[in-house]
Amino acid sequence: MQAIDSNSPFANAVLQWFAHSGRHHLPWQENPTPYRVWVSEIMLQQTQVSTVIPYFLNFMRHYPDVHRLAAAPLDEVLHLWTGLGYYARARNLQRCAGLVSTTMTGAFPRSVDALCELPGIGRSTAGAILSLGAGIRAPILDGNVKRVLCRYHAIPGWPDLPSVQKQLWVIAEDATPTHEFAAYTQAMMDLGATVCTRSKPTCLLCPLQDGCKARKADAVSEYPHRKPAKAIPTRHAHLLMCRTASGKVLLERRPESGIWGGLWSFPEFTDMMQVEEFCHSRLSAGHQAPACWPAVKHTFSHFHLQITPVCVDAATQPDAVMEPQRWLWYPLDESVAVGLAAPVKELLRRLRQN
Repeated sequence: MQAIDSNSPFANAVLQWFAHSGRHHLPWQENPTPYRVWVSEIMLQQTQVSTVIPYFLNFMRHYPDVHRLAAAPLDEVLHLWTGLGYYARARNLQRCAGLVSTTMTGAFPRSVDALCELPGIGRSTAGAILSLGAGIRAPILDGNVKRVLCRYHAIPGWPDLPSVQKQLWVIAEDATPTHEFAAYTQAMMDLGATVCTRSKPTCLLCPLQDGCKARKADAVSEYPHRKPAKAIPTRHAHLLMCRTASGKVLLERRPESGIWGGLWSFPEFTDMMQVEEFCHSRLSAGHQAPACWPAVKHTFSHFHLQITPVCVDAATQPDAVMEPQRWLWYPLDESVAVGLAAPVKELLRRLRQN
């Protein structure tokens, strides 16, 4: 390991800690190219490392470079993403791959500003791509780093407020060393993920404990300040699970915008009256009466979705619904690779068992 050369006692303490306590064997740390770092950073948004690792490895097997990803069908990409959530990330990933592959001959830009012009890449992700994948110094400010800096400097206010973010970016820029910046970048993410955690941080293991203002004030749990509380509403939806004797079920592609954008899902209705009207007009007379299953709850970042699954068995596979770009008779054995939302995948599993 190279000798540590840093710009400040803060960075030096972080680097020394990383040398013996950081994570050095994550899959994207092996052959760290801008492409591999980019995919990992997008997957790691709102998602734990332990969850991401198998998805990343599978993704790299299918799409070892940006050209392969750009050429892949969107349904295939969404299928591999199923279970990671926040599916706009996957759509932006392929859009970005297409731009890099075709207009940039496969080479990612080498500046933060240019990277931020690509779909799904913000300032912190751009900094990680450059620092970890391209050997170019650039600060980052993901959730883990925000937490470390807010506690160390006892910065008041919710970190995502523009005024607080502006302050944090200045601190992040000043703290990032001119040498060993890739190790420092990974170290700050590791420190926030494993030591300076959201709850029950292990301050006695932290290399920054002596200078941490929140710890000195016995107020570590108060930082960073939380987002102002807001009641999360509940929405209701009926999902129609129409299956045939041949072992297929009707799916509908959702609009590109909104929840589960671009994924395949069961047709959604607001109430049973709409379900019955659809069955009557589209499934003809050859179906049994719809039957409601117990409701299931799925939580998004800004609302709860109360799902009432409605099961109906059709004697035949009606063609009245078949607009190929919108409707799909999907095999219950999931032998066709399409993007499915997690609740839909679970309901498909239950359908196979019934």
